[in-house]
This record gives sequence, structure tokens and C-alpha cells, in this order.
Amino acid sequence: MLIAADKFKGSLTAVQVAERVTAGLRRVVPDLEVAAMPVADGGDGTVDAAVAAGFERREIRVAGPLGDEVTAAFAVRGDTAVVEMAEASGLQRLPKGVFAPLTSSTYGSGELLRAALDAGARTIVFGVGGSATTDGGAGMLSALGARFLDADGEPVPPGGGALIELASADLSGLDPRLASVALVLASDVDNPLTGPKGAAAVYGPQKGAAPDDVDALDAALGHYAKILEETIGARAAEYAVAPGAGAAGGIGYGALLLGARFRPGIEVMLDVLGFASALEGATLVITGEGSLDEQTLHGKAPTGVAAAARAEGKEVVAVCGRLALPPQALGHAGIRRAYPLTSVEPDVVKCIADAGPILERVAENIARDFLV
Repeated sequence: MLIAADKFKGSLTAVQVAERVTAGLRRVVPDLEVAAMPVADGGDGTVDAAVAAGFERREIRVAGPLGDEVTAAFAVRGDTAVVEMAEASGLQRLPKGVFAPLTSSTYGSGELLRAALDAGARTIVFGVGGSATTDGGAGMLSALGARFLDADGEPVPPGGGALIELASADLSGLDPRLASVALVLASDVDNPLTGPKGAAAVYGPQKGAAPDDVDALDAALGHYAKILEETIGARAAEYAVAPGAGAAGGIGYGALLLGARFRPGIEVMLDVLGFASALEGATLVITGEGSLDEQTLHGKAPTGVAAAARAEGKEVVAVCGRLALPPQALGHAGIRRAYPLTSVEPDVVKCIADAGPILERVAENIARDFLV
């Protein structure tokens, strides 16, 4: 038995999901052998998943999205580091109820990357998602040595909105160690930088951007890409329309400028975590996340786990808080059956508040259906 589930956002971490499912299974089959591999798709929880798989957790003080210092973590094993931009620049770093769509910065994410370089990393998995920012990665690049100046030769202020004032960019001061590092951009979205499917239009409203803010951010990001094209040539324009450029408020674009290779986040994390070897002894795989919905089918952790498991002939079921996919869609994704918390507790408010105990009851049902 292998449990490879993502977090139930707002209720349970991926580690807690594995613990609760294990407890429920063993109530029905006390001597059951269970292996747990918490997973993530590059968004928040990615470092925790790496640490659960044996990476060493490192903590440093970096700039949060509003410029105040926060304690952020990354993970290291050998010469591989896992860096999660949400640790420094995520929505969870904003005070409750506070959004700053025009001024929030990814500077702290750049500081995390620099810390990974200081730790001797030769491969950096850069998980992006859950960001509070829409600055095209300009803050991150600044932390790594780039300079973004206005018409007076002064640094442009932090945040995506100020990029409309950008007059020149200088990337010559970027940390030279970046040239010899394999940087992997791990994301579950493949949006371009700008336009109707771009960073501002699709994800800006989640970060508090009003319609006028979305328009301003999209224009600023377009101007930013134009200045970078003037600075480094046509590849800057190519990166702007490349898959993943719009990830996490455009930090994907900044990563591509650093030479990153874009890969679906869950695929990268399954490789890093050693999923293939963990799968060998499993007869049943349990995956899941808080909501199994249309987004799940587009690069989220459960579908990545299911695809890898089914390729090896393993049966896959899923647990979730909320189920919004029909059986046919689950089947196409390689998931034989899904078990939502609402199947044992119809009250959604209770499911959120008491997710752990309810998930144990769900796991008992899985054990009765598949193991007895």
C-alpha cells in the first residue's frame, strides 16, 4: 500500500493526510504495511514533501512579498535543492485579508535561490505556485544581481505595477553560479506571460487585482518583456509566450530567463522523491487532494500520481474533501474510484473543521472495499 497524496489546502498537510489515511486503513487491517510519500506539484507544500522524503530542511530570513522579513525554508539532499517560491512570496505570507497585487515582489524567492546556490546545489527544483505576486520574476532577478532602472537611472519600485516605468534592464550582474546549475521550473500551469491567458488575466484576481489592476499589470508585464527583448534579444520574446512563463505571477518568465527548463511540477517531484522505487512493492496506490475538480485534470498531483502508477499496472483510488468530477473523468485520469469526505459527512463546514477524523473514516471504507 502506497499513500501518495497532496495536501487538503486549509485543512491538512500532505503529511497529515498520509497519517490519517494510514490510521483509518489499519483500523480495518491492523497489520497492513503502508508506505507514505506525501507529494506536491510545485506549489505550497513542495518543500514539506521533499523533507518528508529525506531532504534536509534549511531555514533563512528573506524578504516577504511586502518587503518585511520572513523565515522561509528550502530543502537539500546532496547537490540537489528544492526551492518553493511560496515560502518567500506566497499568499500565505500576506497578513490576513491584505492583498497587494501591484506592489508585491518576488525578491525573497531570489534570495532563496541564492541560498540554494550557497548550499552547493548543482540542481535546483524551483517549485512555483500559490504566489502573492505578479511581477514577472523581476524581484527574484534583482535579488540575483539584475538591475531594472527607470528613465532617471533609478531602480524601479517593487511589484508588477511599477514595471510600466522600466526604461532599461541590465542582467550582466546575475550570479555567475547560475550558469553552471540545472534549474528546473516545476509548475502545474502552462500559461504565457501576458494576454487573456496570461499571469495577470488568469491569476491576478485571486491575488486581489481589480479589473483595472489586471489591465495595468498585463500592460506592465508586456512592457517588461519588450525592454528585456531590447536587452538580450529575441529569446526574451520567445520566453514570454513559452509554456510556464505566466506561472506564479510570471515568475516562470524570470526563471526561463535564467535558463530554467519547464516541466510539469508533479512529474518533477515524483522523480525527486523517488516515486518509482516506492511504487514497486505497492498493490494499491491512494492519492488525492482537497478538491478533485476540473483543475485536477490539468497537471495536478493526483493525475500525475495516477498516470505513473497506472503505467506500472497499479490500481489507484483517491481521497478528497470535495469531488466535482464524474466517474468517467476519473477513469480517464487513471483513478478507479474517489472517496470524498462528504461521502461520510455531508456537512461541508464540518468536513473542513474536522477533516482528519473524517478522513480516517473514509480510509476505513477504502480498506473494506479493496483490502478485506
